[in-house]
Amino acid sequence: MSSVVKIFSGSASRVLAERIAENYGKPLGKELIQYFSDGEFQPSFEETLRGNDVFIIQSTIPPSDNLMELLLMIDAARRASAKQVVAVIPYFGFARQDRKDKPRVSIGAKLIANLLMAAGVNRVITMDLHADQIQGFFDIPVDHMYASALFVPYIKKQKLSNLVVGSPDTGGTRRAGAYAKFLNSELVICYKQRVKANEIERMTLIGDVKDKDVVLVDDIIDTAGSITKAGAMMIEKGAKSVRAVCTHPVFSGKAYDRIENSVFEEVIVSDSIPLKKKCSKVTVLTASKLFADVIQRVHNHESISSHFEFSTIL
Repeated sequence: MSSVVKIFSGSASRVLAERIAENYGKPLGKELIQYFSDGEFQPSFEETLRGNDVFIIQSTIPPSDNLMELLLMIDAARRASAKQVVAVIPYFGFARQDRKDKPRVSIGAKLIANLLMAAGVNRVITMDLHADQIQGFFDIPVDHMYASALFVPYIKKQKLSNLVVGSPDTGGTRRAGAYAKFLNSELVICYKQRVKANEIERMTLIGDVKDKDVVLVDDIIDTAGSITKAGAMMIEKGAKSVRAVCTHPVFSGKAYDRIENSVFEEVIVSDSIPLKKKCSKVTVLTASKLFADVIQRVHNHESISSHFEFSTIL
């Protein structure tokens, strides 16, 4: 007897989960979260999971309650005799803590991987990890999707005459280079020096953008300080227009104001993280079809890598 797919959502990703379920062709499963007066909470599934493939959709964005909620749901599904428990994590929080970059700090991404495995998850599906090596932090299968499958077709439709792809920092060079190859364009790189986290001291440009339509590519926009400064520098260097592409719109601090007042024609993001408010310059592309397709392929034991052709050189 074949197992049944059941899709559930955590509190942080309800809208995206509904879109994924709709694209998959079935409603979200029923769950309930009971809150206590001291702030503690307890998720429960309101339908049988025995022998089913359970997919739990939750981005681990702040606050950390979202991560805890995901862990508790995984544990509840495992104890309810689910055949397989898969965590669908569109945005993998703490991914920027992937190494010890100074003494006496934790490697947060590895700790989160350990917690997910300890809770009993059998598989993780995620998108555009900040560092590819995070896949190796897990001792279970990790299906790593790339949002380039959303963004590359969208950029092509803009029919920009003098397209140049840019990276807002040297760390994103490989990602931007892959986009440049797909789009058959040149590549420029911003070199930045930081005083401390979220604060830039100096930024210089490597490459020529004069009379070009620049598309800056990044995986995360947090406070938007780096990318808006990079966009302004492109205009100063003679760029005709500047756009930004970002998978995960964290958008903390003054991010919304900075983007609204920036030189960008458009900032294109996925819906891995729900926006806190509207912004006239932000365009959201849904990743729901990608996730729905991956869920179906995982359930049917079909190949995933062959489907996402844009990821093959990332």
